[in-house]
Amino acid sequence: MLQDKSLAPPQTRQEPVRDSLHGRTIEDPFRWLEDSSSAEVAGWTAAQNAYTEAVLGQVPGRDALSHRLAQMLEIGTVQVPAAGGNRYLYTRRDGTQNQPVLYVREGLDGPDRVLLDPNTASAGGTIALDWWYPSLDGSLLAYGYSDHGDEKSTLRVLDVSSGAHLPDEIPHTRYAGLEWEPDGQGFYYTRYPAPGTVPAGEEDYHQHVFHHRLGTDPAQDPELFGAGRDMTEMVHLHLSPNGRWLLVFVEQGWTRSEVHVRDLHDPAGTFQPLIADLDALFGGEVIDNTFYVQTNWEAPRYRVLAIDLERPGRANWREVIAERPDVVVESIAIVGKRLVLNESKDVTSSVGVYALDGAPLAQPALPPLGSLMGLEGEWDGDDLFLGFESYTVPPTVYRYHLPSGELTTWAQVEAPIDLSRFQVERVWYPSKDGTQIPLFILSRRDLVRNGANPTVLSGYGGFNVSNSPVFNRNVLPWLEQGGVYAMANLRGGAEYGEEWHRAGMLDKKQNVFDDFHAAAEYLIRAGYTRPERLGIMGGSNGGLLVGAALTQRPELFQAVVCQVPLLDMIRYHHFRIARLWIPEYGGADDPEQFAWLLAYSPYHRVEPGTDYPAVLFTTAESDSRVDPMHARKMAALLQSHGPRRPVLLRVETEAGHGQGKPLSKRIAEQTDIWSFLALQLGLERQDTGAGNGGFDQRLD
Repeated sequence: MLQDKSLAPPQTRQEPVRDSLHGRTIEDPFRWLEDSSSAEVAGWTAAQNAYTEAVLGQVPGRDALSHRLAQMLEIGTVQVPAAGGNRYLYTRRDGTQNQPVLYVREGLDGPDRVLLDPNTASAGGTIALDWWYPSLDGSLLAYGYSDHGDEKSTLRVLDVSSGAHLPDEIPHTRYAGLEWEPDGQGFYYTRYPAPGTVPAGEEDYHQHVFHHRLGTDPAQDPELFGAGRDMTEMVHLHLSPNGRWLLVFVEQGWTRSEVHVRDLHDPAGTFQPLIADLDALFGGEVIDNTFYVQTNWEAPRYRVLAIDLERPGRANWREVIAERPDVVVESIAIVGKRLVLNESKDVTSSVGVYALDGAPLAQPALPPLGSLMGLEGEWDGDDLFLGFESYTVPPTVYRYHLPSGELTTWAQVEAPIDLSRFQVERVWYPSKDGTQIPLFILSRRDLVRNGANPTVLSGYGGFNVSNSPVFNRNVLPWLEQGGVYAMANLRGGAEYGEEWHRAGMLDKKQNVFDDFHAAAEYLIRAGYTRPERLGIMGGSNGGLLVGAALTQRPELFQAVVCQVPLLDMIRYHHFRIARLWIPEYGGADDPEQFAWLLAYSPYHRVEPGTDYPAVLFTTAESDSRVDPMHARKMAALLQSHGPRRPVLLRVETEAGHGQGKPLSKRIAEQTDIWSFLALQLGLERQDTGAGNGGFDQRLD
């Protein structure tokens, strides 16, 4: 591959630390790189960034690639509106805007008005709107901004008509859940503790529920739920439309949840456990006094139950919609006094509309092979709003009129590219143990399977998350130039329900890596590519995935893009919010779980003398989820062995895990990523009619 041989990575000093864990000695030569506050680490990071910039700056056609990526990333976004009275609030990003803007539309077809524009709040576009909740009548809005992707937001309240802020401000409300009272004079919400009120290092835990009345001192808000409970629990709220029933959903990892309920009409009432002893997940909404529950309890692909909150004993629970063998219920909503289900079959979404007794009523016709990105509507209204996108359909919001069954387009993103030139194939391939795994393959329609196509394979495989088809702007220039992009739907996700999830977590995590390796082998066997033209890409848990692939099957891949990754699985739980993930991965404090983790922990699997693929690590200093120490240590370790191919580290100084990253930074990051892949996989310019979107010359 084209590379200036005079370029060499910065030297990194080694200062070995030895830990004794469960009878094993674990040596860590780069422990000092864990200290994000160290001036030496900052200097080392700056040197690594300079080295990466020098290597990637020489890629032929880089400027043209950056220009085309900018054109594609400027394709806008739009989200499903939340209705409040006769107002519809939604976010949209257009053109070169760094951040989505919150608009309010007066009436279904009225004019849009800017309500919140984060782009005006910072010169660099790093302030983002994290979350927002309108009151039931749409007159007030609670919202949170954060800066540099740190997700550390402060709750503020806005008068929607005037645009003026109320004096109420509540700090420490990251990931806030919030439910307005029907009269709009107060709300129930979640917040985290102030520094100094809990032991150091626990400020990112202890998410508790409070009640606030407008105009009062937030410091005096009564705490309603959370005291004395496990600090790693995550909490979500739901208040019934009649204002009587307040539900608290308590997530305990990604396989189990509890539901607690309080009757607010009872002045002496307290929270009572409604569901607290079942190893399953529960969610849903209340209408009148009935709680409609989406659950995988005794139904791995989910079903819907009805619980009378005045007679909540389990003997009185009713099954409304039974589990089906080929459909996963991903979410439910109550709109127009109907049950609306987001239903997935073979990793593609559809909408099912049912009566409250479970009788099927309608199934709005949506494009094939796509994903629902939201279901919204008022519980007693006539309109259901559906967000939809796919690999070849930009984000679109549909309005479905429940009484008539009419489906119309409410808002849509325009894409200045001929998407009909691309094809999407969905195939299945066998994993190591014979399990059939779905795989989406994107390419130009004129693709020839000659075994030499530059190909990028991605995946995730964890935390009960589905990798369903979405409109991925980043890959469009790659496809235009004849590259192939593939997305594997690995175990550990939610694609086929809870059994699929549990088959890829804890002691079964190796299944996920085996599924991914088998996807690469399929792409080679089916004639799409060969190892010298195959790259892999993944972020966060997907960064762990490609880190494991890098160390377990280095001969399968030419290049690895490892984004905001977990890589030191022996120490991961000591940093940021990572204790939340022990139910998914396990933790090294437990001897049995330590053995699972050590068996695949990428940082501990690096072997001197191995011919590893080229690697680009990306991370960010403000990442509040995955500590950048993982990428720093792994880059240093691979570089220390004198690799034949480049090992690059890119550390963003004013961004986080990815949430709220401004457009300008996304363009710069994606230019580096796809330049690296083009350099390593040998993508060559092809005449696509895209003007200067092509690369200038062959890259290998």
